[in-house]
Amino acid sequence: MKHLLKKLRKYEIMLRKVANNHLQGDYKSIFKGAGLEFDDLRPYQYGDDVRTIEWKVSAKGHGTFVKTFKEEKDQSVIFLLDISGSQNIGAKGRKKLDLGKEIAGVLTLAALYEGSQVGLISFSDQKEQVVLPGKGQRHGVKLIRAIFQHENKSLKTDLNSMFTYTLNLVKKRSIIIVISDFIDEGYERTLKAMGEKHDVVAIQVTDPRETKLPSLGIIPIYDKEEDKTTWVNTAFRTFSKKISSTFTDEREAISDLCKRHQINYLSIDTQQDIVLPLIELFKYRNKTMKRG
Repeated sequence: MKHLLKKLRKYEIMLRKVANNHLQGDYKSIFKGAGLEFDDLRPYQYGDDVRTIEWKVSAKGHGTFVKTFKEEKDQSVIFLLDISGSQNIGAKGRKKLDLGKEIAGVLTLAALYEGSQVGLISFSDQKEQVVLPGKGQRHGVKLIRAIFQHENKSLKTDLNSMFTYTLNLVKKRSIIIVISDFIDEGYERTLKAMGEKHDVVAIQVTDPRETKLPSLGIIPIYDKEEDKTTWVNTAFRTFSKKISSTFTDEREAISDLCKRHQINYLSIDTQQDIVLPLIELFKYRNKTMKRG
């Protein structure tokens, strides 16, 4: 456990150092932008978040106005961690699940350092575990243990249930960071609803094996979630192209969905270092929040 915390702390310090070099002024906070309370109104400017438009005032015909906010002292950051069977793809020690846990752990330490209340919801096709938001070093250790030491009750996936559960549980506007491969169906409506109520960040974890199957002839492919094996012929180019096209289309679909509904989106590959992609994400968040 000490070795794990040391590794995560090293990444978290790197994240903050790079953030301090790239983010400006009051917007050096990695998690700036959520946990906000209404402050005032001002005229709309190009690039403002459309969710901040005050429609009742704008409807009076004197122009379009947006709400401005000030940061609450106790903002909450909630991690939704997908730990279903489809996350177990990748090289040993660098599977999607390993990367997802690492991202959750690093950002947990960063959020606690900034004084946020931090919570965790782990999900498969059911609630696996919940750690309610809290602060402090002891709470941080509790969260890290919950992220890395939990043993699954199920390996199936149900993102719709995870988002529905979160909407019912988290009443106060919070930053909600979803870490998943988003390999599922029927979750779009609840993800959109969550984006309307909260400040949502969607981090999609991927692995090259999902799109680039080697030509090995007829091989068995085991589906952990369904607990069954299917034999496929990887020698057919049409099969490989179909697999690659399907995953590419699905990733473009989740990216477009997030863009349409003001949800920050980031895709991270298991072969990538996590620090720079996360910094790019939060640079973008700080820029857009500053305009709003």
